[in-house]
Amino acid sequence: MAVKRYFITATDTDAGKTFVSTLLLQGFATLGSVAVGVKPIAAGVDAQGLNSDALLLQRYSGIALPYKMINPICYQQPVAPHLAAILEQQPICETQLSQALHSWQQLPLQQLLIEGAGGWLLPISNQRYLADWVAEQQLPVILVVGMKLGCLNHAMLTVREIARSGATLVGWVANCIDPDMALLQQNITDLQQRISVPCLGVVPFQPEHQQQLGLSLASELLMTSA
Repeated sequence: MAVKRYFITATDTDAGKTFVSTLLLQGFATLGSVAVGVKPIAAGVDAQGLNSDALLLQRYSGIALPYKMINPICYQQPVAPHLAAILEQQPICETQLSQALHSWQQLPLQQLLIEGAGGWLLPISNQRYLADWVAEQQLPVILVVGMKLGCLNHAMLTVREIARSGATLVGWVANCIDPDMALLQQNITDLQQRISVPCLGVVPFQPEHQQQLGLSLASELLMTSA
């Protein structure tokens, strides 16, 4: 059976890509579906030289993989990766990305979640964006919308740009990152009316029942992409 691949992007940095990805990984585990989460490019590391987002994906993946396989390109500085690449004199190599994708697809798994860095138009060189690589690899896209003031504009700009790039948006998640957001439900309803693909679910601020929420998200995704 071919591996189902999904690229996880977001309206902005800190919109919750990693958290939503870990929820999906927990949901797939509950469903008995072997899933792995990877982060091709990361910037910012801990004292051991490892990225915290990649470590979470490693922790919740259904197969125990070495860190380097989860996160093949990692920079020390917590800045835009293409700028960190200049500082560390290690350019982002798209061939390395494609080789990593090939390796992931050979694993004995059913679901592959590929988490981006930052938002959709993440620069990886002077001329190229990570979005260009995603579109060329024909990776279905899941958009995490960080629900806060301004998210309507951020979400619709991202949706339009995903379509313009030639990639396919298959679903989106409303992640409630601001507990005090005014008119939260009205904003979610507005986005549901504007975005033509399904809303896979709404993630409350600091949810208590993560496994149940992950199960719901994973089930919706499987139905959407069936």
